Amino acid sequence: MRLLVHVEGPTEETFVNNVLSPHLMGQGYSLVAPRLIGDARPRSRRGGGLSWQSVRQGILRHLRRDRQAVATTMVDYYGMPQSQSRQWPGRVAATNLPFEQKTGTIQNALAQDICQHMGGGFDPIRFIPYVSMHEFEALLFSDCMGFADSVGCPEIGSAMQGILDQFGSPEKIDDSQATAPSKRILALIPSYNKAAMGAAAISDIGLDNIRCQCQNFARWLSTLEAATASG
Repeated sequence: MRLLVHVEGPTEETFVNNVLSPHLMGQGYSLVAPRLIGDARPRSRRGGGLSWQSVRQGILRHLRRDRQAVATTMVDYYGMPQSQSRQWPGRVAATNLPFEQKTGTIQNALAQDICQHMGGGFDPIRFIPYVSMHEFEALLFSDCMGFADSVGCPEIGSAMQGILDQFGSPEKIDDSQATAPSKRILALIPSYNKAAMGAAAISDIGLDNIRCQCQNFARWLSTLEAATASG
């Protein structure tokens, strides 16, 4: 089985290549490869904020072209458009739900939408959507001391741990213009660069720490692992 991971940007692309792919290929996949959302656009116009119609088109194309492929997503809740012409399935319905139900509601809606468009005979295990609550930087809080050491700033480890302790999980760190995970890191490291520092640090943090700290991520990873057994 081959796994195509539809991601929002180059940092997530690097995460798939360097962290997710080696692990899942050890679980039985013959290929694990990222696909940038909006891959028909110039690179400068790819990433989050695209309409579901555009993203769906790419997912359907890959599933129809490669009948042995499994597709998944790695996108964040707050980056999803909500306007009627561009909204993602389940996003509006999830707005007023408790935190624990938000991403699951959207994931179920995305799965139903793809199954409907693929038509009868489509095996639902071939599309396993994942929606994170926050941007990529939330995952870096899975090992605060490890991240701090990785970027050469061990002195910020305790401050990051203090932020994590307020919420109990990286997936619960709140999101706004001032308090998004990336903004919190920038406040501690003004020179922080997502593409260079974040991508390198996530390899040092590793999947074991992420799945231990992030329940929704852990469920996604376990489902991807189980898909090879049923495929």
